[in-house]
Amino acid sequence: MSTALRLSAFTGLILSGAIFGFFYAWVCSTMWGLDAIDPKVAIAAMQAMNASVRNAVFAPAFFGTPVVLILTAVLAFCAKCRDVCWLFAAAGVIYFVGGMLLTMLVNVPMNEALALLEIPIDPGAATRIWENYSPRWQIWNQVRTFASGLSLCFAGYGVMRLGRAIG
Repeated sequence: MSTALRLSAFTGLILSGAIFGFFYAWVCSTMWGLDAIDPKVAIAAMQAMNASVRNAVFAPAFFGTPVVLILTAVLAFCAKCRDVCWLFAAAGVIYFVGGMLLTMLVNVPMNEALALLEIPIDPGAATRIWENYSPRWQIWNQVRTFASGLSLCFAGYGVMRLGRAIG
C-alpha cells in the first residue's frame, strides 16, 4: 500500500505542477504577447493554439490531475493517513472546480466562439473582437491559475506529510 500511495502522491504532485505551469504561462507571457501584436494576428494565433491544445501531451495533466489526487486521497485514507487524505482530497476538489470545471464552463466556450470567427479584414473589427475576448479570458485564466496553484500547494504539503507519516 505504501508504494502505491507514494507513487500516486508523486504523480499527483507532478500533474498538479504541470497544469499549474500551463495556466501560469498563459498569465505571464502568452496573453501579454498576444495583446502586444496586431489583433488579427492575435486572433489567428489564439485560434491555432486552442486547436492544438487538445492532444495526448496535455490530456494527462488536464484530465488526470483530479483523478490521481482523489485516488491518492483514497489510498491515504485506506493507509490510515487521514491528514494526508484530506490534503489530497482538497487538492483534487480545488483543481476540479477551479481548474477543470472552470475551463470547461468558461474558457472553452469562449475559445470555441473565437474559433468560429473568420478573421476580419477590417482592423477596427479585429480590435473590437480581441478587446472583448482577451480581458475576460485572462481574468478567468487567472482564477484557474490560482486554483491550480493552490491545488499544487496542497499536494506538495500532502507529499511532505506523507513522507513523515509512512517514513
